[in-house]
Amino acid sequence: MSHVGVPRGTARKRRSLALLTTGVLTLPVLAGCSSDDGATGAAAPQDVAVAGRSMVAEGGTVNWAIDALPTTLNAFQADADATTTRITGALLPTLFPLDAKGRPQLNPDYLESAKVVESEPRQVVLYRLNQQAVWSDGREIGAPDFVAQWRALSGKDSAFWTARNAGYERIEKIERGADDFEVRVTFAKPYADWRSLFSPLYPKDVTGSPDAFNDGARTTLKATSGPFRLRGVDKATGEVTLVRNPRWWGSPAKLDSLVFRAVATEDRTGALAAGRVDVADVDAASAHRIAQAAGGRGADGQPLAQGPGAGEGPAAALRAWAVAHGSNAKEAAAARAAGKKTRAAADAYAAEQAGLRAYVVRKSLEPAYTQLALNGESGPLADDRVRRAVARALDRQELVDTVLEPLGLPARPLGSHLALAGQPAYKDSSDALGGQDTEVAQALLADAGWTPEGAVKKSDGTKAGSEAGKKDAEKEAGKAAKKDAEKKEAEKKGTGPAAGKAGSTDDKPGDGADRREPAPDDGLYIVGDDKPGDGDPAGGATHVLAPAPAAAFHSSALLRQAGYLSESGVSEDIPSRVTAQDKRSGGAAGAYAPAGTAAPAQAADGRRGPLGKDGKPLTLRFVLPSGPGSEPLRSVGDKISAMLESVGIRTEITKVSDESYFQDHIASGDYDLALYSWPATAYPATDDRPIFAKPVPATDGSLLVEQNYTRVGTDHIDQLFDQAVSELDEDAARDLMKQADARIWAAAGSIPLYQRPQLVAANRKLANVGAFGFGTPHYQDIGFKKPQAAGAPANKKK
Repeated sequence: MSHVGVPRGTARKRRSLALLTTGVLTLPVLAGCSSDDGATGAAAPQDVAVAGRSMVAEGGTVNWAIDALPTTLNAFQADADATTTRITGALLPTLFPLDAKGRPQLNPDYLESAKVVESEPRQVVLYRLNQQAVWSDGREIGAPDFVAQWRALSGKDSAFWTARNAGYERIEKIERGADDFEVRVTFAKPYADWRSLFSPLYPKDVTGSPDAFNDGARTTLKATSGPFRLRGVDKATGEVTLVRNPRWWGSPAKLDSLVFRAVATEDRTGALAAGRVDVADVDAASAHRIAQAAGGRGADGQPLAQGPGAGEGPAAALRAWAVAHGSNAKEAAAARAAGKKTRAAADAYAAEQAGLRAYVVRKSLEPAYTQLALNGESGPLADDRVRRAVARALDRQELVDTVLEPLGLPARPLGSHLALAGQPAYKDSSDALGGQDTEVAQALLADAGWTPEGAVKKSDGTKAGSEAGKKDAEKEAGKAAKKDAEKKEAEKKGTGPAAGKAGSTDDKPGDGADRREPAPDDGLYIVGDDKPGDGDPAGGATHVLAPAPAAAFHSSALLRQAGYLSESGVSEDIPSRVTAQDKRSGGAAGAYAPAGTAAPAQAADGRRGPLGKDGKPLTLRFVLPSGPGSEPLRSVGDKISAMLESVGIRTEITKVSDESYFQDHIASGDYDLALYSWPATAYPATDDRPIFAKPVPATDGSLLVEQNYTRVGTDHIDQLFDQAVSELDEDAARDLMKQADARIWAAAGSIPLYQRPQLVAANRKLANVGAFGFGTPHYQDIGFKKPQAAGAPANKKK
């Protein structure tokens, strides 16, 4: 990733954290992996070759492949990336690392305890530090480090170029407690996600001044506090070298050193085969090669064909021999040259395969999910009925099966935007929108005015935005207002549906509104519908920067690598076309056209003709990346396109370079449909709010979308996030997030599809490393198995 400069005095940069997906590979089924039908959904365990420390040898070096050298070692800067997070995880304190289920757990290496000791009149968190915890320069970790980091990240001093301040801006003061090992943090406003703060924790030498924070920590960290310390960053070799920290008080690192080596995705097969790296996230081709080297078999049970010419049958080989020894001298010479080239390639391939036998592919589910994004800024998708129709046309199970089933991973559609399968907060809220239903999708489109007749109907000459058009719109609005007034009057008399329109300021969670379909004017943001000053963020308050967690960042290298691998209820006025399945699941709020809306006629072949309105066809721009590592993503896109065509929605697929895909299309809004991913988080109230926040106009006339690249949001969703982030009762906060997720489903701006597969090639002799899933690596436990554990002499690399 190229360096992103942040000039002084400008708005702090937000991190673009969208990822691309995904991959399909036939590999042996993951041991111990099964579907979980409980509330947490289908989950996959870590695959990290677990071994007790007594079974791990002392010493050695592990070489770990990364995409590129990190542009900064300051995890709070805008251009920090996944490599920054991985390296600093071995060097700096993480107070609450995540366990295998994505839950934050107190880290006893740094904390004896940490808890909320007061909630009124102010929330107070008391940290009791491990008395042995010191920085690598010998200074004790203490309150001065907490204070310096708070001041740097609070957002009050623009001299610090920080990418986020969420949570820190709520702190009122930080004090020394009863002794040097206590830190007392007082919040001006309650903050439920307080465990997310001070991780990683930097020494005050880094966070104490703008110069040190902005520039000093980009290339080096003079003082660290982890099982490893930084020896150096070598730009010439593309290596970051960590060595065992002699001042570490916890369980000592098993390895002598840990080297993070920059290796491009396309070069990793060769690097693995040559033994230059021991651990690497791999793409489809590399994982397939490793499976071949290990004697893997395909879905038909037959050995996988290997190497150049491996798929050539006996007849083809005989023909090639005949040409090479035939009477046509020119053709014979060319055939012999081609044969020689093929044999050389086969020999090189065989040599690489021999080297790849030392590795195994560890696999799990990555803490990130792939979604179909629907841009609601303009065009047909500005109409929520069309967005819902798109969603109801999708067979998400088919898409999931395509990606995950060949890997032997749990293959169930993701049911939440805010938690992943296996996390305690996970709940399938997709019923708020509804499952695949062609008839419902067609009825929604017809209600929105998209019909087969509309595709050929000539316009009456009235232009969009003309007086006639405005009068028609005003007439329809008047009808809607009258209907709402009658409905409210009936509710007052106790004869109508429960009062409390979704999205209104008086719609409190738990008052029954969350079991109802959000009304069309439920604060839903569509560009151009703003009222003057509506949502204006002006007022002098510090703007909260809360990017999603730094699981990974968008870059061309990432795209190539990633190419591989009813709580909201239903309106009481349910139309007659609700299917039996929908009734069993509690209905699909907001996913139906009004009763009596006729679906378009179906052709004899079961497919719908093109739909249109006033002679304009219903065509959506589907933007996909064109790079060589993105074939699986394009395959998923093709399936979606076919599903949409079955209900009369045409897609115009545009393939763009990986480098421009996100910045030039997703972030800028130049798309109708797109596929990209978001990382998971243990703190959705903080980290996911900017992804789903209602866009608002800024004082300069621009649109502030934060990270909501679908441009779809509601006031009520924002209110639920705001309530959850201030709710100190964890169960209540979790319930608020589930309500918010149901609302996000109903708005139909983002359709989650599946959790991404995670594939990691690791030396067979390594222990405690591989596909970590949600979990945070325990770097001090990584090492080579002892001979009795590995079944062979330990591979210690000096």
